[in-house]
Amino acid sequence: MATPASAATAQRAGFGRLKDGTVVDAVTLSNARGTSARIIAYGATLQSLKSRDRAGKVADVVLGHDDLAGYVDTPNYFGVTVGRYANRIAGGTFRLDGHTYQLTRNDKTNSLHGGTRGFDRQLWRIVSVRSGPSASVTLALTSPDGDQGYPGKLDVTVTYALDDNGALTIDFDAKTDKPTVVNLTNHAIFDLGGEGSANGILGHRLMMPASRYTPVDVRLIPTGERKPVAGTVFDFTRGRTISNGIRDGRDPQIVAGRGYDHNFVIDAGLTAQPKLAGRLSDPVSGRVLEVWSTEPGLQVYTGNFLDGTLVGKSGHLYRMGDGIALEPQKFPDTPNQPAFPSARVDPGKPYHHRMIYRLTTAR
Repeated sequence: MATPASAATAQRAGFGRLKDGTVVDAVTLSNARGTSARIIAYGATLQSLKSRDRAGKVADVVLGHDDLAGYVDTPNYFGVTVGRYANRIAGGTFRLDGHTYQLTRNDKTNSLHGGTRGFDRQLWRIVSVRSGPSASVTLALTSPDGDQGYPGKLDVTVTYALDDNGALTIDFDAKTDKPTVVNLTNHAIFDLGGEGSANGILGHRLMMPASRYTPVDVRLIPTGERKPVAGTVFDFTRGRTISNGIRDGRDPQIVAGRGYDHNFVIDAGLTAQPKLAGRLSDPVSGRVLEVWSTEPGLQVYTGNFLDGTLVGKSGHLYRMGDGIALEPQKFPDTPNQPAFPSARVDPGKPYHHRMIYRLTTAR
């Protein structure tokens, strides 16, 4: 049992104001081992995640902005809660129960991460802040029927909870009043060497228990195939250094994604309890990040659209390869791909996704 000296704490404070003067609060969760997570109400965003390296030095390991204006004025999905549907829906349309729904399109012809005003661009309500053996904050959002073209009124909560062992658990829950599709995840972009480090994530090593992935077309929409990774630069089953593949122009899939921007099929599939989806390690700092999830897929994105024009934390210019997102979720374009695990949510059958970021160090 945790003692008061080892219990995690939650502290609420202001983080800035929107242009209309609305105050946006942040909640910082901290444990006795030097791990802390700051969550801001705008976008239900993981704004900061700090942990110690093998030498005991604390650094922030997620890319982002130091102030609210960065998230509002130059949105780039850093650490946000994405929804209603994470990833891409082809043409911004899908059919459900004989009806065709047209979504807002913000990725050329596709709808990406919920559309032009997804959950990442909305102010969530902070409904609970708790300290204890596991410090937590719960945020809530109501998405009305027709929001961004999606059917059904959706009531959503996201709970971040940090324990004293360095595990940050994120629970996504949603309920609807009519059939709809839902796919929620967190879009943190990591650099375990500390955001803005000189070498980025090219020297990081990634392992995933995924023997197949879903190739994409030129629109970055899955073709429907579940292709074996064996013998390709997509084989992370035994661990692979990110640099060993991220710029391999001989692979047409790397060319299409401008690097890794692909969904991996986790061998265990959809599960009731979280299972390991990916393990990222940095041999320089010794930091290790494990991603656990109940969902069947893990999107790997190596910051391919970061081109050095965006200024992030501490004045750092972010470039391709400066961070990596590991996003557990349903497969991209699932509403248009009947062979993929369903993203349908019905009244009386709520949606739930639990994911965990576990931070440790290796000697």
